Amino acid sequence: MAITEGKAAPDFNLNDQNGKPVSLSDFAGKDLILYFYPKDDTPGCTKEACGFRDDWSAIKKLGATVVGVSADGGPSHQKFISKYKLPFTLLSDPDRKMMTKYGAYGEKMMCGKKTIGVIRSTVWIGPDGKVKRHWKKVASAEKHPAQVLAALQEA
Repeated sequence: MAITEGKAAPDFNLNDQNGKPVSLSDFAGKDLILYFYPKDDTPGCTKEACGFRDDWSAIKKLGATVVGVSADGGPSHQKFISKYKLPFTLLSDPDRKMMTKYGAYGEKMMCGKKTIGVIRSTVWIGPDGKVKRHWKKVASAEKHPAQVLAALQEA
């Protein structure tokens, strides 16, 4: 299923860092920034997570919430959140089913070679459950949170 701006976002039901189930319907009526990243506590993923952390209060003031998704499990997410004081939820998608639905898992280029893996991407889902914006391939993990904040501010 392709992610299409203006269309309904695919439903999901995953566990957060504490094992609590989280689904798309939990965010009804809110703007949701759903970002997909390869692995907890790696250089690019840490820069991206810390960028969202640093922009957290501005994002919240605009009525949006941030949720990260990777294949890492709850204990890994808990350490990552604790180490970098992340104020948002991280979801575990160990079988990568949600990532696949959202176009965040598949063929990508890494070091000049084709490989299969997590595609760093972000989906902004509006209060009506429809996709407002899809960043299909994030070029700079470090700069991306500021790009998302700018898009929210322009809305």
